[in-house]
Amino acid sequence: MTINGFLQIALYLLMLVALVKPLGWYMARVYEGQPAGLNRLLAPLERLLYRLFGIQPDAEMSWTHYLAAMLLFNALGVGLLYALQRLQGWLPLNPRGFAAVTPDSALNTATSFVTNTNWQGYSGEATMSYLTQMLGMNVQNFLSAATGMALLIALIRGIARRSTTTIGNFWVDLTRSVLYILLPLALLVALVEVQQGAIQTVADYRAVNVLQPQHYAQARTDIAGKTITDTVQVTQQWLPMGPVASQVAIKHIGTNGGGFFNANAAHPYESPTPLTDFVLVLAETCIAAALTYTFGIMVGDTRQGWAILAAMLIVLVAFQCVAYWAEASGNPHIAAMGVDTLASNSNPGGNMEGKEVRFGIARSALFATATTATSTGAVDAMHDSFTPLGGMVLLIMMQFSETILGGVGSGLYGMLIFVIVAVFIAGLMVGRTPEYLGKKIEVYEMKMASLVVLIMPIIVLGCTALAVSTQAGTTNTQPAAHGFSEVLYAFSSMGNNNGSAFAGLGANTLFYNLVGSFAMLVSRFWLAIPTLAIAGSLARKKVVPAGPGTLATHTPLFVALLIGVVVLVGALTFIPALALGPIVEHLLMLQ
Repeated sequence: MTINGFLQIALYLLMLVALVKPLGWYMARVYEGQPAGLNRLLAPLERLLYRLFGIQPDAEMSWTHYLAAMLLFNALGVGLLYALQRLQGWLPLNPRGFAAVTPDSALNTATSFVTNTNWQGYSGEATMSYLTQMLGMNVQNFLSAATGMALLIALIRGIARRSTTTIGNFWVDLTRSVLYILLPLALLVALVEVQQGAIQTVADYRAVNVLQPQHYAQARTDIAGKTITDTVQVTQQWLPMGPVASQVAIKHIGTNGGGFFNANAAHPYESPTPLTDFVLVLAETCIAAALTYTFGIMVGDTRQGWAILAAMLIVLVAFQCVAYWAEASGNPHIAAMGVDTLASNSNPGGNMEGKEVRFGIARSALFATATTATSTGAVDAMHDSFTPLGGMVLLIMMQFSETILGGVGSGLYGMLIFVIVAVFIAGLMVGRTPEYLGKKIEVYEMKMASLVVLIMPIIVLGCTALAVSTQAGTTNTQPAAHGFSEVLYAFSSMGNNNGSAFAGLGANTLFYNLVGSFAMLVSRFWLAIPTLAIAGSLARKKVVPAGPGTLATHTPLFVALLIGVVVLVGALTFIPALALGPIVEHLLMLQ
């Protein structure tokens, strides 16, 4: 661990917090329909879209109508993206002539991108045409992110409003999320990407001469049936090309994470320099963090948003430091051989396996922790190569139910569910009906909150158990504890709409494609149902005046309580499973 490494983490946190207030204020203005600076440019386009699709922007929806619109829109997205993959062999912008994607992989990918998971069981540069990447994946990067943001805004309205049956208009929230927030930010990040060297082209793949020709043996059978070994000389290689920068920008801004290339943000065409790496990790966390301030403005008390952000960042920073320590410590067996040494100011050693030299250990640990905390799933290092404890940090960040920043929109509404649980627990301890921002938390809200808290662990642990107990689930895994960690990581990723993976798992199989599709759909949309139900219930309630026994939810005491609830629920749920994987691996490494 080095001073330079800590300074990089500190600079990132400083920049992130500095963006919270201006970006949060801007998003609040957008969702409240107030002038936000881009209205003169984008408002005519917004009105045109409403007219084209027959949307009445002033018509508000009940929570059930809001839910129906959201489900219908996303079901259409799954169907269109599936069809695009199956037909890509006959469609234009396919310079490599890629054939149709297999049915099970196409279903998994369509489900993955529509649910904002962006889990990839394929290599992008060897599977998807430019048209599929642009019209399919890239469009869903915008729409899936906007869906999560719309759901959050509906929940915030439910908390802020009183004695009403409506929580907004899904189509308006979706449109404003894309036009006023995601598009401008993605354009800024894409310009930085291109300026630093990321590619943006529809030209064919490029053949280049290698610096040093390579030779390998290739066996063939002649007409007499004899096996002959030929020596083949390789003097050229093909460099994949494509419209990369635009997709990289929105995959991070929208906490999507799906890479244009199989190596994701570790590929120099996606993230060419340390500057782009810093911009991308900041991009994947800025909206999720700033939405806490948006929440504070919309409920009329910005202290509430700062309290939630404080709880998120305390946990995030703590685990970033643990991941950095684990990776900087390296593997003692390798260090004993003199191949690798412990990190110091003069020798930044540690575990460099699977990491880009241009980023190093501190930046890789920062990026990996942020991407798993935010459900982005992009990677600038191979998570499967992290030390057991470093890999466990990434597992835990996902298993905290997408609450530590989390995905755009989905992270904050996940944390608000835990706020409701924390308020309820506090009410039980003092013998008083719990309240949050003047709304009584009663039986119905707790039933819905319990569903949100329980569904994800059931999906993750249930699918993991199914995989490790069947031949179909264990055929393409590593042996022993690490193989279990790979499977647990896969379903923790899909069950929390993250998308990153321990790459040792061969996931492009019928089993993982179908079971994974189920896990991603349930984890995204089944959780949305009780969330919107809570929004509708709270919107109908009257505001209860605060009294002497009302729990203040903006104080350090409540922040500590909220962190305790999140950590305790995650620990009680997943520690037994973690003990079978990364904890056992760590103990074996120390022998």
